[in-house]
Amino acid sequence: MIGAGIFAAFAPAARAAGSGLLVGLAVAAVVAYCNATSSARLAARYPASGGTYVYGRERLGEFWGYLAGWAFVVGKTASCAAIALTVGLYVWPDQAHAVAVAAVVALTAVNYVGIERSALLTRVIVAAVLVVLAVVVVATLGSGTADVARLNVGADATVGGVLQAAGLLFFAFAGYARIATLGEEVRNPARVIPRAVPLALGITLAVYAVVAVAVLLALGPQRLAGSAAPLSDAVEAAGVQQLVPVVRAGAAVAALGSLLALILGVSRTTLAMARDRHLPHALAAVHPRFAVPHRAELLVGAVVAVLAATADLRSAIGFSSFGVLVYYAIANASAWTLSRSENRPPRIIPLLGLAGCLALAFALPIASVISGAGVLAVGAAAYGVRRVVDGRRWP
Repeated sequence: MIGAGIFAAFAPAARAAGSGLLVGLAVAAVVAYCNATSSARLAARYPASGGTYVYGRERLGEFWGYLAGWAFVVGKTASCAAIALTVGLYVWPDQAHAVAVAAVVALTAVNYVGIERSALLTRVIVAAVLVVLAVVVVATLGSGTADVARLNVGADATVGGVLQAAGLLFFAFAGYARIATLGEEVRNPARVIPRAVPLALGITLAVYAVVAVAVLLALGPQRLAGSAAPLSDAVEAAGVQQLVPVVRAGAAVAALGSLLALILGVSRTTLAMARDRHLPHALAAVHPRFAVPHRAELLVGAVVAVLAATADLRSAIGFSSFGVLVYYAIANASAWTLSRSENRPPRIIPLLGLAGCLALAFALPIASVISGAGVLAVGAAAYGVRRVVDGRRWP
């Protein structure tokens, strides 16, 4: 969660919400909290690889689980490509696609050799990024250019703009799904997962809020909306130009951390769907030494590398946001069906999460809504064809 999003999401969110950026962040946080709570309770109940793919199948029926898995795999694969391109744009803008492909290859290799090394590398990356973010906050808040009036909400903030901003910012929050999709690899999941998910979300929200306030104080909503690298621009506006390369390096490291976690999560959902033959069953193989779904890892890495070499960054992000929100809508609907004996959350949480996900999904730019809905329709049609070919009844 503390990855590429915090370096990239504030600018498009400010373009949508204007001076209502912080309101959009609050809305995104509420929806993310509901999703995190629902996901944590479900993950404790079903500690298996696949996340909402498993929950939807077990609680709502096979089709809804399949649709969640399809939305996650397709949407997050596009997100992987977008984040890989972010690495390239920060490290070597003139060769962004080549750097992106190299990053995908390197992190696929790290994931291939097992979760222990992946977790260690993730800790190092997050620690480095937190240091960079602390430098940004201290530099901007300590400068004479910070203006408290830039936090005021003006007439440019509309309901539609705030909801669109929340949808874009929610894209950056969504990493807590990784805990759930790795359920089989967590020790004592019934105890660990319900604690880990809200704790991770709370820490992330605090970091995002502090950084958002600092950047707004330094740039204001209008200048922030037009920034390609908002945190670097905030440091430069604070008069500390020598820190700009540090911030750019931190952004690249953060994007690598996000990419590492995303490739890991997509491969585990691919594993779960392959086990149920919604994807080729050969992808369900687990490496005898490293205990990872190595074929799924390699396939995901290959597809992401191709997309990173050819895709457009902005369209990939918009499409991914729609898929992620649909995925969590199904998670909330699944959590609604839990009983008291299954440690269900208060009913208002999955209800608010479901409504919030749908509202934010359809508040996204129309191109993202159309492309996202179209790909989901293709997935649903493929499921229907498979049911007919197998001679089974539609659920």
